Amino acid sequence: MDYSPQSLETQRQSRWTADKRFEALHKRKPNQDTYYALAMLPYPSGELHMGHVRNYTLSDVIARYHWQKGFAVFHPMGWDAFGLPAENAAIKHGLPPYQWTLENIDRMRSQLKRLGFALDWSAELATCEPSYYRWEQWLFLKLLERGLAYKQESWVNWDPVDQTVLANEQVVDGCGWRSGAPVEQKKIAQWFFKITDYADQLLNDLDQLDAWPEQVRDMQRNWIGHSQGSTIHFSVDNYKNPLSVYTTRPDTLMGVSFIGIAADHPLAIQAADKNPELKTFCDACRNNSVAERDQATMNKEGKNTGYTAIHPLTQKTIPIWITNYVLMSYGEGAVMGVPAHDERDHAFALRYALPIPPVILPSDDSKWDYTEAAYTGSGSLINSGDFNGLNIEAAKESISKALLDLGCAELTTQYRLRDWGISRQRYWGTPIPIIYCDDCGAVPVPESDLPVVLPTDIVPTGEGSPLTSHEEFLAAACPKCQKPARRETDTMDTFVESSWYYARYCCAQYQDGMLNDDAKEWTPVNQYVGGVEHAVMHLLYARFFHKVLRDLGLLNSDEPFTQLLTQGMVCKDGAKMSKSKGNVVTPIPLIEKYGADTVRFFIIFAGPPQQDMLWSDAGVDGAHRFLKRLWSLGHALAELKISSIDSNIDHDNLDANSKQLRHEAHSIIAQAKTDMDKQQFNTVASAGMKLLNQLSKNDSYANLNLAVVRESMQGLLSLLSPITPHICEELWELLQLPGDILTTAWLEPDPKAMQQDSLEYAIQINGKLRARMQQPVDANKEILEKAALDHPDVERYLADKTIRRVIVVPKRLVNIVVS
Repeated sequence: MDYSPQSLETQRQSRWTADKRFEALHKRKPNQDTYYALAMLPYPSGELHMGHVRNYTLSDVIARYHWQKGFAVFHPMGWDAFGLPAENAAIKHGLPPYQWTLENIDRMRSQLKRLGFALDWSAELATCEPSYYRWEQWLFLKLLERGLAYKQESWVNWDPVDQTVLANEQVVDGCGWRSGAPVEQKKIAQWFFKITDYADQLLNDLDQLDAWPEQVRDMQRNWIGHSQGSTIHFSVDNYKNPLSVYTTRPDTLMGVSFIGIAADHPLAIQAADKNPELKTFCDACRNNSVAERDQATMNKEGKNTGYTAIHPLTQKTIPIWITNYVLMSYGEGAVMGVPAHDERDHAFALRYALPIPPVILPSDDSKWDYTEAAYTGSGSLINSGDFNGLNIEAAKESISKALLDLGCAELTTQYRLRDWGISRQRYWGTPIPIIYCDDCGAVPVPESDLPVVLPTDIVPTGEGSPLTSHEEFLAAACPKCQKPARRETDTMDTFVESSWYYARYCCAQYQDGMLNDDAKEWTPVNQYVGGVEHAVMHLLYARFFHKVLRDLGLLNSDEPFTQLLTQGMVCKDGAKMSKSKGNVVTPIPLIEKYGADTVRFFIIFAGPPQQDMLWSDAGVDGAHRFLKRLWSLGHALAELKISSIDSNIDHDNLDANSKQLRHEAHSIIAQAKTDMDKQQFNTVASAGMKLLNQLSKNDSYANLNLAVVRESMQGLLSLLSPITPHICEELWELLQLPGDILTTAWLEPDPKAMQQDSLEYAIQINGKLRARMQQPVDANKEILEKAALDHPDVERYLADKTIRRVIVVPKRLVNIVVS
């Protein structure tokens, strides 16, 4: 029969659906071990691309492999359905985002099903549905009760055209990424989650995540940014409070030549109050990007406030400058300017002709020109009075002690991590369950009144949030005094929805609470798959939420994801696939031409999952040819009626050819098992090709033991089944192999079969292959030379030739050099 994957795959998928084949939550056997495999849920854009296909094929291979290992495997799917892209698409098409989103979900669900993923669709959820975000609002109220949610004014990136807050990543060259309007810094009241209360846990528990890529753990460590130092208090003339400065380098205190403060520091505001020049500068600083990447590269600018601080040890005066590179959000909003030993301070001092006093001598006693560059290496103190000669660590301790004794400093632990601002001035998101009353202030919505339902019939215009003028949504009675009041119109950051969905999957239909005991039983997720770009946003927020849910008694583990696989990008024409580059490949046309198994096989075979892969049309053709060969082999073996063959194999009494095939099969499968456990899936696909080649060596199987052929074919189909499930299941049933291929374990490698009595050697003449031969494993050079020269297929090539030399490559080949 010809290989016709389209009809074959459709039939298989229909059977899987009818049988509820992958609904592990409902079909788990008593005492069966569980395994939770999950890929990051997609945004419903409407079309799958090859990045999606790679992500979900990887998680599917892992899920199916664990079904084969005897686990009940939970592998769900849902939709990260809120967010600005849907709102923008709705503006473009003149549709409510809800309608646009549901249509896209239907289309993408159909596309995912055509790829044959072993997904439990009974757990499907969409984050834009009230049945989901109701419990997110409930959690907000619990965080509020515990002091983990609060509202305060904060500086934000404000797009004056879109009338919304922008993340740092959404500011491009000082302009809004969508509107193109110059971004302003604006101070507005926002809701925050107090993630900083969990900073120590988030940092320390990274050590538990030994099955995460070290790169991701390092990124989170750096993002949390734990540091220990001193907060030093400088007295300031004509200013009521001491000026507090946090530093990790108290050893450089004697090298301070200025103090830099942020534009919105209280002292800067006081200085600018009666100084128009300072006020103009401060206003300009507030419109600068607060992204660290921009802070690092911007020109260092400042203005002298006219105020001076008193050095706590020398009593010398130090000028105080407002600078554009000091942020109020870190430390105390002030830094010690030590230009001889800090690159930013050095650039600032050169620009404004400030002193550059060195206080650290390089450890190798080399001469350093401090006017040319800051010295940031190790060394010992100079120009530091009683502290001269101390190394850096000893100087930190001694100077900190001196300051503590004077009562002008304390030891401090700081974090780069800031509380999570969740307010978004957008329509398409989860409403924040707060009501504002003129008499009672901000009042939480009672739990009995949840969910606060987002109107779904709104077509946004792009000019601010339509909720601010939607009277039906706004109008509410104050829960305390029952007087007329108004709802909060900010919605939650969409990262909130994606921070707990993995737990909700376990009880997606449960409506009596946020989670039930199924979430405790199935979490943490055993294997999570997704892009490394989510290392310090989604993955960090999910870890925070998991710990909060644990502390609320809803979960019973410390971390959400035990093992993490961060897959590489899919590239074409030398660049990541993207609409803007016009190099996107969508899977449906390929499925219609080649079948889903071909697409899946190529995606897996193309390269290690952690690395970027290069798209190749020729590679897809090659994958299809391989599956056609597998199909032909299966039907050829079916004609031999191998299902009726006695499956018992007496290895010791096999003929040489059958022993060799069994050796190759068991060796290949043993290595593939190791590779599968290491998640080197591309070499597993390669192993399938090797084993097919071994089985296809002979046109006839008359010289082979058919029990060995059957065993080898069963091993091949088991090996390939997680990658190409449709064709493997079809051939498994055609050959009447035992059990269900989904839950049948891989062939267990036989140590006896993996031992070799003989080796195959290639025989070359002047480098060209002329014959092959089997020789004993322990055959020496002389035996191999003689056997090669005596081989009947070689003798005719040696007639009238002079043998110059014979080269033996152990365990591989014999090359006869003639002239």
